[in-house]
Amino acid sequence: MSAVNVVPYDDSRRREWDEFVSRAKNGHFLFLRGYMDYHADRFPDASLMFYDDDTRLLALLPATARDEGQTLASHAGLTFGGVVSSDSMKVALMLELFDAMLTHLRAAGFTQLVYKAVPHIYHRGPAEEDLYALFRAGALLSRRDVSSAIDMSARLPFSKGRKYSIKLAERSGVEISESEDFDTFMAIEERVLAERHGVRPVHTAAELSTLARRFPENIKLYTAHRADRMLAGVVVYATDRVAHAQYISANDEGREVGATDLIISALLSDYYAAKKFFDFGISTERAGLYLNEGLAANKQGYGGRAIVYDFYELKL
Repeated sequence: MSAVNVVPYDDSRRREWDEFVSRAKNGHFLFLRGYMDYHADRFPDASLMFYDDDTRLLALLPATARDEGQTLASHAGLTFGGVVSSDSMKVALMLELFDAMLTHLRAAGFTQLVYKAVPHIYHRGPAEEDLYALFRAGALLSRRDVSSAIDMSARLPFSKGRKYSIKLAERSGVEISESEDFDTFMAIEERVLAERHGVRPVHTAAELSTLARRFPENIKLYTAHRADRMLAGVVVYATDRVAHAQYISANDEGREVGATDLIISALLSDYYAAKKFFDFGISTERAGLYLNEGLAANKQGYGGRAIVYDFYELKL
């Protein structure tokens, strides 16, 4: 094996980047430049590309620089994003890649690497060579968030409360459909987050609408209505393997009649029944140290069980 060469990403390599992501064994549409670059003003890109003798692309790392250029971090605008690799990636090659990357980062003046591994359910095939390379390099697990996911080939039954809520929504005349009305849904989401948590959603309605137009097969909004009133909605980010609930929210009326439960039931039984996993997202706060037990119980009521989103830190 010849030397691994590390090349900072620039726009001239956009097509090559996207084509590699599309065939990677742990790729995700989040790693495509059309998604990563929509918030480039907030998260200046510092992504890396890894070549064999600067000719054959071996892997990618979606990344941003922070702490005044001291820290290279897995892209700050993404939930996760470690080394993206193809089926040809093997353990020995990943070790060489990490050696080359760490040498490059030190030479560029970085003093720390923060790495957000891609959870295993998003892998098309085994792709944990990076976790071994992190261990070998001395990286430490610095954060672990807990999500709830359903293995769609072995679904667990809904809780009794969920079943009752679904029947209530059906009796109440709630109807489910796909929608493009991100404005109304995000107004509900913003109100709920402000009242319950004192925070704002990561995306605006305009941003979600833009992203849904760019990725119409991956980003969809499903809503519950009664008498033409939107009661609840779920924004889904879907890959070929996993459907992920990016946003889930309901207004007071929607909560009273079980509108969210009816949406989730439809997503699992109809819209995304062919996926391998359905991921509800994390139920932890404070960098993983606090479990929101109510939120976790809510997701587990649909049959979700724990997977983890891991963060690693490595001093350079």
